[in-house]
This record gives sequence, C-alpha cells and structure tokens, in this order.
Amino acid sequence: MAGTVRVLVIGGGPAGSTAATLLAREGIDVTLMEKAVFPRYHIGESLLPACLPVLDLLGAREKIDAFGFQLKGGGHFEWGRESWDITFGDRPGWEDDYSYQVTRADFDHILLEHAKSQGVNVMEGVEVKRLKFDGDRPRAAVWASTDRSDEEKEIEFDFLVDASGRSGLMTTRHLRNRRFHESFKNVAVWGYWSGAKKLPVGPEGAIAICSVPNGWFWGIPLHDDRLSVGLVTHTTDFKAKRDSGLDLEQIYRKGIEECPLVADLLGSAERTSPLRVEQDYSYTADRFSGPGYFLSGDAACFLDPLLSTGVHLAMYSATLAAACLVSAVRGEVAEQDAADHYDETYRNAYLRYLVVISNLYQQYRGKESYFWEAQRLTRRDCSDTDIKQAFTDIVSGIEDLRDAKVTLELAMEAAARTHAHMVAVRKEPSIPAHGSTMPVGPDELTQARFKLFNSGKMGFPSPGQVKTPGLYVVTKPRLGLAYQE
Repeated sequence: MAGTVRVLVIGGGPAGSTAATLLAREGIDVTLMEKAVFPRYHIGESLLPACLPVLDLLGAREKIDAFGFQLKGGGHFEWGRESWDITFGDRPGWEDDYSYQVTRADFDHILLEHAKSQGVNVMEGVEVKRLKFDGDRPRAAVWASTDRSDEEKEIEFDFLVDASGRSGLMTTRHLRNRRFHESFKNVAVWGYWSGAKKLPVGPEGAIAICSVPNGWFWGIPLHDDRLSVGLVTHTTDFKAKRDSGLDLEQIYRKGIEECPLVADLLGSAERTSPLRVEQDYSYTADRFSGPGYFLSGDAACFLDPLLSTGVHLAMYSATLAAACLVSAVRGEVAEQDAADHYDETYRNAYLRYLVVISNLYQQYRGKESYFWEAQRLTRRDCSDTDIKQAFTDIVSGIEDLRDAKVTLELAMEAAARTHAHMVAVRKEPSIPAHGSTMPVGPDELTQARFKLFNSGKMGFPSPGQVKTPGLYVVTKPRLGLAYQE
C-alpha cells in the first residue's frame, strides 16, 4: 500500500534541506528522502554571504554560527597579470559582511538535523529508484532502503522538489533534458593540507583564487586548520598531460609549482588526504520546473567552482521553490505562473554567473572589463568608482536576492536587527538586448556573447520572450509570492 504526502523532496543536501524546512515551517506536509546517511563528505566548501538571510529564514543561523566554521571575509584574486580583493564588508547598506568556509559534512548535517526539528519527515539511507507519472506530472516515487533490507515501496505526492544533486533523478532518468557546456569541460583535482601558511593578503578567512597556465587554483582555509587546495584545468590540457605520462599526483604537483602563492602557502605543509577528482560537472537542464515539480540546486544546473556558487544557488533556488510551491498550494498564484517565475528567476541567476565566469576565463581582457561586465548584468547606472561594487554584488550572491525580491525583514528581526531591505525582481532577463547604452565594449563582442549565452541550445530566453508576470518573493506575513502592483 502506498503512503501519501503533500510534497516529496528528494535529496538532503543544502537545496533539499532548505526547501523542506521552509515548506514545513509553512505547515506543508513534507517528506525528504536521502540516499546517504549523514554526515557524509561533499565538496563545495566556500559559501557566499547571500546564504545568511536564507539561514535566518530557516531559523538555522545560530546553529551554523555556533559550530565554529571559519568565517570568510571575501576573496583574493590573482588572475592573469593582476590581483585584487573582494571584501564583503565593502557592500554599502548590507549588514552581513561575512560568510563561511565550511566542511560540508558538518554544514549539511546541521541543516538536515534542523529540518527534522522543524517537522520534516526525513528518511536517510533510502534511494528513490524511479518515478511514476500521470501524463507529464510526477505522482509517485518507488523507493527502497540502500541496505537492501526491504522490498521496494511507493509513496504518492502532490508536488515534487528534486534536489538529488548531480545524479539528477528527473533530468537524467525521466526528462533526459540535461545539456553539458562544451566550453566548461574542466577537470578538478583537489586534496587537503595541514600546516599551511595563512594567506598573507586579502580579507580575513578569504578564499584564494589564482590562475595558472590552462587553469586555476582554489585555496580554502577550514576551521580545523586544514587548507583545501584544488586545481581546475581544461579537459584537453588534463588529457595531454596524462598522455605525456604524468599521473594525477604529478599533474597536481606541477600545477602547484606554477602557482607562486599556493606554492608558498604549502611550503612546509603536508597533504593529509588522497587526491579527489571530478569532471564534466558543468551542465543545465532545458527547464527547471514543470507540472507539479521543481528542480533545485545541482539537480537543475551546475556551472563551475570558480566563484563558489554551488551552495548559494542550491539554497537560493530552494527558497524560490518553496515560495512558489506554497503560493500555488494556497491558491494565491496559478501553478503555471509559479513554475514560470521559478524557471525564469533561477535561470537568470545562473546565466549571470555563466557570463561573469566566462569573462574571467578570458584572462587577457583585464580586471576592469570584468567589473564592467558585472555592471551590465546588474543593469544599473554606475560611476567609475562603483563598477567594482557590481562585481562584488554578483560574486557574493546579493544580486540574486535582488532579483528574487526576497525581503530580509523577518530574517533581520530574528537576529534582533532592524533591516528593511526589499529588492526588486525584473520582468526582463539580465542580459539587455543589443543596443544597450551601458559601456560593454565593442558591438561585435556584445552580439557574440548575447548569441552564445542566449542560444536556444542552452534554453535561455531571449528579450521579449519572457512570459512570467511581475511576481516577487515575500516573507511577511508568510513565505510566498506576490504580484507587483
């Protein structure tokens, strides 16, 4: 006999825990199924400050603060021939001037345990094998224990939040609509070091991002005195080195030798972990929502580790999904309107990072061009002295909160602060049509980028094709969507 639930969430990472917790706090009957038993290892350790208001909405920020993760004040870039700092505290009017460098096993476990405390029925060690559909709408999940102690069982639901991560249950097994980015075919190789030096530049607890020939390094300081050090290189370069006879260890060590800052940090350090490898991780689904379902976090898309956007996009999309879903359940917004709003807003955030990261990979263009590109993507008028702020807003995740019009009033009240920051959603995509008066460089370059990043192949909307009504996310008097007046 099948069980029933109003909302089924698949996946217990930051996306799944966030969506489930917010739904439960709104009185929605929600079950979360997670294949692993937490805590479990995961990469993606450097967070953006935009996660803080989401943690406030969850009621979990005090628990995260109490754990003692390394606080992150920003980032230090050594990119091409230039270097610069991003300091979160430089953002005018934004009270949260930090984020975290986390061990994901601990961070994710805290969020999942918090979901349980908020009324979510969490089932760990169970795997959803397949879904059953009524037309295009998923209606039931067939699941079994990962220890194979039970026979397959079935659970019926009204709505589905697929937060199953890279495995992407809906996209890879049913919709088959995942598309990989040809230009981001990278390989990441990383390990953990003890006894590393403290980064001598940049804000306190900053992530170091350093380019090397055909790739770049991250250096992330963790609370347990370890340094996470990863090399990202293009698949063609990685394959060429392997074909030349170099093994994984030699490729990693050779990269360190080519990066003076990282080499100095690791001068007297010892690697205390085996090397890990990931590849072909840059992709997007053709659509992020559909009849009765939302794809959240890595289940929908992942771009690149360069700007540490993974957890931010996971928690951001989960907040959007919860707001859209509860408004649809309550009859405040038509289900199709809610789905369209989710798809457009989440895709705009993803597209913005796609463009900024693509420009950063063009190292020869120079620092100022990155800032101008960011300013164009925020579609605001900036003086020369404000250009860097647009870049900071994007790489900190703040611009995504502005897009979703997430009010921070409730979150700030929970932290005993006065904050009435309301940020507007735009009816048009973040990339303006050709002919914008903003200083974006030669027309040919603008046209080429627009054609590339808004191509039908990648599923991005072109100007004039957006159908979503003027909706925005609200948190008071309760979480949901509201129409612009």
